[in-house]
Amino acid sequence: MKVLLVNKFHYLKGGAEKYYFNLADALISEGDEVSFFSMKDKLNFPCEDEKYFVSHASTSGNLIEKLKLIFNMRYSKEAYKKMSKLLKDKNPEVVIINNFHKHLTFSIVKAIKDFNPKLPIVWVAHDLIGVCPVYTMLDGKGNNCEKCLGGNYKNCTINKCARGSKLLSYLARKEAEYIKKNKFYDLIDLIICPSKFLANTLIRGGFDSKKIKAILNPLEINHKFSKKTQNENYLLYFGRLSKEKGVESLIRAVKNSGIKLVVAGNGPIQNELKNIVKNENINEVEFVGYKSGKELDELVDNCKYVSVPSVCKENCPYSVTESLAKGKPVIARATGGITELVVDNENGFLFSDDNELKGAIAKAFALDEKEYLRLCENAIDFAKNNFDAKKYTK
Repeated sequence: MKVLLVNKFHYLKGGAEKYYFNLADALISEGDEVSFFSMKDKLNFPCEDEKYFVSHASTSGNLIEKLKLIFNMRYSKEAYKKMSKLLKDKNPEVVIINNFHKHLTFSIVKAIKDFNPKLPIVWVAHDLIGVCPVYTMLDGKGNNCEKCLGGNYKNCTINKCARGSKLLSYLARKEAEYIKKNKFYDLIDLIICPSKFLANTLIRGGFDSKKIKAILNPLEINHKFSKKTQNENYLLYFGRLSKEKGVESLIRAVKNSGIKLVVAGNGPIQNELKNIVKNENINEVEFVGYKSGKELDELVDNCKYVSVPSVCKENCPYSVTESLAKGKPVIARATGGITELVVDNENGFLFSDDNELKGAIAKAFALDEKEYLRLCENAIDFAKNNFDAKKYTK
């Protein structure tokens, strides 16, 4: 089969990109012919389809790139033209779209349907952009929010949900209103969600339930499911250091516990978190910076538990799936799709709020070896049954 994969970033920026490349490898291993459509970027992986990619635009770029994104975030003539050219040259049998809002826009969906109205479009919804203009369901103060779920996107501007900026929030609102007015989501044939939580949220927001299927994200095609039960008795957090990830709560939870917490990652509040540790004399925390590849693998292999304390509604975070696939039990907040991955006292521990977090950590580290090994076995069994790429492509 000839498959066109679409994603606005063609490098490993986050979970959506990891999925995008994992899916490509899985499809290619099955003998499918895969083409790509994305945005040009100096960080991009080499790709023979780059001549079709749209020019770079970003709110964090230079003035020209910022203006380009602002003026084209609802509809991009360049994206329409280049997508049309790619479709003519490659003639795919199915198009699978991942993250595309703002940078690629619904102009690409229009181009696909103009090229061939019967060409199937699959949208893999990695976040809540379908019902929330800023995709996180968090307001400008970082609080969980569902005010836009009914389609009244004015709340995005009122609460300055986009990075606390009134201008960015207004632009996000106008994009959402434009998409709704033109009924662009109706052009998509199937929506795949990486969690039942996300699927149900889209349905609550007015999406057609008949078009939606929930399937957990796969790991890479050649992933080796293996566990290392010997560990260095520490708790690990790896990921972005931002407010919605709940890392501050995790840091405070280990204070005076005698349980070592290793924090791997960077982000906008990393200095704030380091100051908390310093000012409050929290001796249990070690910051090791951003880690990836072999270094991150070793951190996960050598930890006893991984913690995912996110206060935002996560869908199917790779921090959970990759940890379980290494036989590492996960201590996670019971929010979003995480409850579909972590089963309390089976392959990890769930907590509902900050008051329960400290108790969950204490309970986890108090387990005897037999009970701990049971969690490890359950973790890897769950991963094998749910994250296999070959099963996913079928």
